[in-house]
Amino acid sequence: STMEETDREAVATAVQRVAGMLQRPDQLDKVEQYRRREARKKASVEARLKVPSLINLSSQVMSRTFNLTGNKELKKNCLHITFREVAVTIFEYFKVVSFQLFKNNSHSCFLAFFLVLLLSCIYSLYFDFPEIVRETHDLIEQGELLQAHRKLMDLEWSRDNLMYEQYRMDSKNTHDMNLIHTYFGDMQKLSDELAKQLWMVVQRSLVTVRRDPTLLVSVLRIIDREEKIDRRMLDRKKQTGFIPPGRPKNWKEKMFNILERTVSTRIEGTQADTRESDKMWLVRHLEIIRKYVLDDLLVAKTLLDQRFPPHYDIFNRLLNMYHQALATRMQELAAEDLEANEIVSLLTWVLNTYNSAEMMGNSDLSPEVDVNSLDPLISQNVVDQLLSKYMSTLTSNIIGWLRKALETDKKDWIKETEPEADQDGYYQTTLPAIVFQMFEQNLQVAAQINEDLKTKVLLLCLQQMNSFLTRYKDEAQLYKEDHLKNRQYPQCYVQYMIAIINNCQTFKESIISLKRKYLKTEMEDTLSISHANMDATLDIIAKEGCSSLLDEVFMDLEPHLNELMTKKWLMGSNAVGTICVTVEDYFNDFAKIKKPYKKTMTLEAHRRVVVEYIRAIMLKRISFKNAEERKEGAERMIKEAEQFRFLFKKLAAGSGEDTEGLCDIIEAIAEVIKLTDPSLLYLEVSTLVSKYPDIRDDHIAALLTVRGDASRDMKQTIIETLDQGPSQPNPNYVPIFKEITVPTLTVPKLLK
Repeated sequence: STMEETDREAVATAVQRVAGMLQRPDQLDKVEQYRRREARKKASVEARLKVPSLINLSSQVMSRTFNLTGNKELKKNCLHITFREVAVTIFEYFKVVSFQLFKNNSHSCFLAFFLVLLLSCIYSLYFDFPEIVRETHDLIEQGELLQAHRKLMDLEWSRDNLMYEQYRMDSKNTHDMNLIHTYFGDMQKLSDELAKQLWMVVQRSLVTVRRDPTLLVSVLRIIDREEKIDRRMLDRKKQTGFIPPGRPKNWKEKMFNILERTVSTRIEGTQADTRESDKMWLVRHLEIIRKYVLDDLLVAKTLLDQRFPPHYDIFNRLLNMYHQALATRMQELAAEDLEANEIVSLLTWVLNTYNSAEMMGNSDLSPEVDVNSLDPLISQNVVDQLLSKYMSTLTSNIIGWLRKALETDKKDWIKETEPEADQDGYYQTTLPAIVFQMFEQNLQVAAQINEDLKTKVLLLCLQQMNSFLTRYKDEAQLYKEDHLKNRQYPQCYVQYMIAIINNCQTFKESIISLKRKYLKTEMEDTLSISHANMDATLDIIAKEGCSSLLDEVFMDLEPHLNELMTKKWLMGSNAVGTICVTVEDYFNDFAKIKKPYKKTMTLEAHRRVVVEYIRAIMLKRISFKNAEERKEGAERMIKEAEQFRFLFKKLAAGSGEDTEGLCDIIEAIAEVIKLTDPSLLYLEVSTLVSKYPDIRDDHIAALLTVRGDASRDMKQTIIETLDQGPSQPNPNYVPIFKEITVPTLTVPKLLK
């Protein structure tokens, strides 16, 4: 029969196994050991064969329990206790019972399997798993997070212990383990749902801590509980090798990751504008960041710190997160193609605002925040690159601004309306104000960053100013040349040339003011040469301007100067009267020239009038025929010298300049012409020469020719004798005759 065949196979297998065990002589000593091992295996197999009866037994036990008189009360009580409490109580009870029932066959695997079986029975009798999952889901949706978490923990405890017992019984049995895992599959979704709610609260923790601090505390309690369970599970893993699915959850770490992402998003999300939509986009962006970060950290310190467990060190963690997020954002901004003003805004914020009382240095954040211990938001290398780019951009900007300012100013020079006057009535254009306002703005901006940059910008401004003034000089010269082509144009040439001259004085004062305000005393020497160059250029512009204005005067005087020392003049021409009126009329305009230049201009006008008058004498247009003509001519010269003296004294009023010496030359020449005794002529001429030693022989010859009574021999004798005479010039005398050329007789002249 089949039974007999099975027995024979069993015996054959057994014989084969025994033969395998006893192949060597030394194995005979282990016979007893082999016998005990086989007995244990036999007992294990028998225990497994008794499972159906155990199931039946446990069902009967539970059924009988519920059929007891107090079963309703028991059911009622069960509603008020957790599954874990029930399970633990029954587990302890059945451990004792199982020990008593099977003390003759107490193998651990058998006991473990029996326990799993009992827990399964308890669960199926007392609970409806899908119902608990639904309840937990509803609690999560209602925001009852603590209660939801309590239920979730109970479910996880059940699953984890069942899996643990299965693992202990047979760690390689993945099929049964997967069955348990599948049965409790919805639990992972619940855990994820709960986590999602927790992270939403964590994301809004800075708001929640003010509006609903209890909710935040609940979330933190849940995270803390999970951390403890994680630690417990990891400890058990070290001892047994078993860890439930989904562990460790690491919710604390995830919470900090969520906070970190939230902080980064908050920083990045503050940029509302772009350069295209708003030129001040970066300033606004940085100001919003400053306000948000300060507000958030104040909330974190005053409120959040009280709600989080102390060992979370939440304020310092958040401080570090904000610092890192800001460093990342600032590095991103630094890498963009920033304009010069944007570079300044960024560097000012990074190097100054960040550590100031407006932000991290706020007194309400101390002592927790120590600005000296904060790492730089961007590296020195990046700062240097930005500064280099700023200086390069600023250089080209300044060159462009100065060029544009000069072009704009030149357009004013050809206007038909007079330039504006300052409060003292001096003509000016807006050029110096525009240039120095631009310098000032850039220096103020640079000063926000640091002293070193401020000095560099000042040096740059003055360096560019030097080049600019050379262009200004060239343009003023072209202006004069264009006017000379057509003196009717521009209509207000004189007034605008006065404004150009005055601008030179304004530029000088502005350079001094700028250096005094922005340059350290020890740096003065580095700019002394540059400053001297600029002053020299400005003096040249002013001097050439004044000279061109005097040219203007003397072009108008030319017909009247041509009348001097002619027959018409001798007969009573009013040429000098007209000259004086014309000069005075021009000087009414010249009153709008600032003092240092006006004073120079008055002296130069006086000098040029005298030079032109003496030149008229030396041109030998007239030769007096007799003593009466000489007397009349000389007296006229003395009278006209007095007219000039009066005019220029009036024009130089208040300047304190002694200008009478120039007119004395005319009078001294008049005395030579007036002399009635020819024998005294040498003495008179020698007196003239000793006073004015730059008088040349040709000047004396011309003067004697005008006198009209000196022979060629007399002229020769006087000139030769004079060469040996001593000179006694006035120490203040500025040579005047060297400017005057005496025409030599040409052939055409002789023919006439």
